[in-house]
Amino acid sequence: VQLQASGGGLVQPGGSLRLSCAASGTISSINVKGWYRQAPGKRRELVASITSGGSTNYADSVKGRFTVSSDNAKNTVYLQMNSLKPEDTAVYYCNVYAFGGNDYWGQGTLVTVSS
Repeated sequence: VQLQASGGGLVQPGGSLRLSCAASGTISSINVKGWYRQAPGKRRELVASITSGGSTNYADSVKGRFTVSSDNAKNTVYLQMNSLKPEDTAVYYCNVYAFGGNDYWGQGTLVTVSS
């Protein structure tokens, strides 16, 4: 299984970006898809996640600004990021945790919020 993330880039404060992560291969239909981020000198943190049943979870710092969604048929997870702030600058990683304990990570995509 491979996860391919895309959509990162440079954006001004207040702007928007949409990240996508497509999984190739066979993954259990019971899973949790999520986005993590890691800023320089900081620990990797959970940004948002969505279960295969559609339940979502967000870090307090992104609530109301970011929206996670998924297309289970395509094994793809998205992260719509609005009202971006400089402190959102980080490498964003997608993750799929599948029933049975399989844990998959994408390669990371850089998001830079700067004027």
